[in-house]
Amino acid sequence: SPREVVEAPAREWRRYPQYEDSGIEWLGPIPAHWSVNCLKRIATFCGGGTPSKANLDYWRGEIPWVSPKDMKSEVVSDSQDHISEKALADTAVRLVDAGSVLVVVRSGILKHSVPVAINSCSVALNQDMKAIIPDAFLTPSYLASLIRSHQSALLVEWRKAGATVESIEHDLLAGTQIPVPPPPEQRAIAAFLDQETQKIDRLVAKRERLIELLEEKRTALISRAVSKGLDPDVPMKDSGVEWLGKIPEHWTLIALRRLLANIEQGWSPNAEDRVASLDEWGVIKISAIDEGFFRSEEVKALPQDVVPDSRYEIQAGDILLTRGNTPNLVGDVCIVGNTRPRLMLSDLVYRLSVEHQKVDRVYLTYWLLSRAGRYQITRDARGSSQSMVKISQEHIRSWSVALPPLAEQQAIVAFVERETSKLDALVGKVREHIDMLREYRTALISAAVTGKIDVRAEVPDSKGKR
Repeated sequence: SPREVVEAPAREWRRYPQYEDSGIEWLGPIPAHWSVNCLKRIATFCGGGTPSKANLDYWRGEIPWVSPKDMKSEVVSDSQDHISEKALADTAVRLVDAGSVLVVVRSGILKHSVPVAINSCSVALNQDMKAIIPDAFLTPSYLASLIRSHQSALLVEWRKAGATVESIEHDLLAGTQIPVPPPPEQRAIAAFLDQETQKIDRLVAKRERLIELLEEKRTALISRAVSKGLDPDVPMKDSGVEWLGKIPEHWTLIALRRLLANIEQGWSPNAEDRVASLDEWGVIKISAIDEGFFRSEEVKALPQDVVPDSRYEIQAGDILLTRGNTPNLVGDVCIVGNTRPRLMLSDLVYRLSVEHQKVDRVYLTYWLLSRAGRYQITRDARGSSQSMVKISQEHIRSWSVALPPLAEQQAIVAFVERETSKLDALVGKVREHIDMLREYRTALISAAVTGKIDVRAEVPDSKGKR
């Protein structure tokens, strides 16, 4: 229900009675009875490696071999790749026991975040990973939460002077000074965070489900309007195609080729891995087309020595359709509203030019976003891999469009835009609330692991009392 859009939970947590300066700039004061210790004094480290790909016997096993691509959750229980016992016996790759803290130490993602997780089973690591194995004075879940909640500060600590933030220096990692509560208190903090973050995660999941329902309602509203019209009493006729059913009697079912003036494919030179500034050329990514919305910020900068072809510049009013993508996203479509200059069409995106005297551009965009449009798009997508399929221009031209008179198209557009704007506004509010919940989650973890709040009385003791 939309009524579930409420403010993030707010609560005043108690503080410790006494604090002392930690001597660590990013940490600040900590509870007086906590200590500060060097990570290498209370933990050991284990690196990783890659067994020879040429020896298939090394890769015919069941031992998870964790790489950065597997670090997508707070607990790692498996991996995409696996190695064998023979690989462990013949190479320098070691097995890391369950309950270690796994950290990505070399990856482009380190420009902005540090993936960290605890392994729930024994694993091996690739060379871009490091395992931190705490001793009895350090609880793995406490350490993982500390790193996860202070990524920005720790990336500064772990970056070698003058180096890019794409790798973590081992000596700087091992030499990190961290707050160390007494072990029973670390366990209490970990239990508290499990308890509270699960509550927050459940709230986030409910709101994400609400967004799914609102988006389904949006699609249903568009689909009905562009296939049945706005008058519930209008006489209907069989469209002649099973997947569409009946359409208003005065509408026509027409091949898209009869409405198009041109289909144009863009060009993608090797772009730089950064967002283009407003005074330089950029090429749009396929993520710029997002279920009817144009995201002009989804763009990569062109190298300075590349001279773009101005005929590929994106203009307001362009209909853009993704030529290639994953099966559920290929053929995503949008119409460009106000946009920044110097954006170039990508080779994975088509620009559809229409005969304006026959079809309203926005109506056609809504048709392609409807269930009838999506049916034809997914039906005609072709590819040898589930990770990337493509749509040909000939398939696009063959698609059918249920077409009312131009004035009725414009009335349908006005109705759809009015109604979907209400749903879009509600989705925006729900997304804002999800962001608030996630910010609250991060702040709560940070406060607990650094002693800014005292959570010892918030979790059951060994007798089940608080």
